[in-house]
Amino acid sequence: MSCIYKKIFEYWNNGVMEYRGKNARRYTSSFHYFITPSLKLLPVLILLMLAGCRNPFAPALDESAGNSSSALSDQTTTDGVFQNFQYAYTFKDTVIYGRLISQDFIFTYHDYDQGIDVSWGRDDEMKTTYGLFQNSQRLDLIWNNIVLSSADSTSATIVRGFNLTITFNPTDVERIDGRVNMTLKKDPSTNKWLITKWIDESNF
Repeated sequence: MSCIYKKIFEYWNNGVMEYRGKNARRYTSSFHYFITPSLKLLPVLILLMLAGCRNPFAPALDESAGNSSSALSDQTTTDGVFQNFQYAYTFKDTVIYGRLISQDFIFTYHDYDQGIDVSWGRDDEMKTTYGLFQNSQRLDLIWNNIVLSSADSTSATIVRGFNLTITFNPTDVERIDGRVNMTLKKDPSTNKWLITKWIDESNF
């Protein structure tokens, strides 16, 4: 089993991350590091959101990266969903990521320690992704060849591999090779594709 499942941040304590090491309780998939904010931080987050000065779940883009808007797809194709997914990870932007996830979204991974499947919905998915984006310095995601694709005009199932490099700091870098099984559906009102189901088929 990869050590990626053992290395996890369990909670925030007064804004300082506590690293649990190899014996940490596992809350994560091959993509996710599940971060639970302490209750002391919740009022701060609520005030920031109510203030409207900026969305705390959308970190500012690095202007030095140039004009990156051209990298975004209109999401009217399934390829565009994967393109925008990669963009969201590269720029750690949960606003873009949230536009990919349907309201009835379900994520599932297999907890090999417990021998059970674990699932969560859209709200937990967004919290999990926010935790990953906030606690990494850099994310490099590469989509590999599609292993299986089945699609019609309104739904699609796509299985493909990926390589993900998570840089927490220059001396703490994790590299992951895995596979996703995603179900997508087209929103008839916008003609945009959304991810409705994600099964992590990575074997760690």
